[in-house]
Amino acid sequence: MATQTVFAQVVGLGHRETFRRCVQRYHGDAATKGFGCHDQWLAMAFAQLTFRESLRDLESSLHARTELLYQMGFRSDVRRSTLAEANELRDWRIYADWAQSGQRQ
Repeated sequence: MATQTVFAQVVGLGHRETFRRCVQRYHGDAATKGFGCHDQWLAMAFAQLTFRESLRDLESSLHARTELLYQMGFRSDVRRSTLAEANELRDWRIYADWAQSGQRQ
């Protein structure tokens, strides 16, 4: 049995179904091949919680321990260019609606 990382426990407090509904409302994962909205949110949450200063810094810190990425909740590889494109193209209202939902079930 694998032990969850502290990061996975913290981000696991959010209600996944509410997040999924927000993603569907704005068609967030419509044209993605692997890097979904949930992975984007995990990456940005990790950046905030660990005080990363740039996407390059975020990418290098995540790849320092690649064997833990799955346990942290990531289901795809996090690359700086992919994350930059997702941040630029995805609708920010996905995350705003989820934050304002108060994690209602």
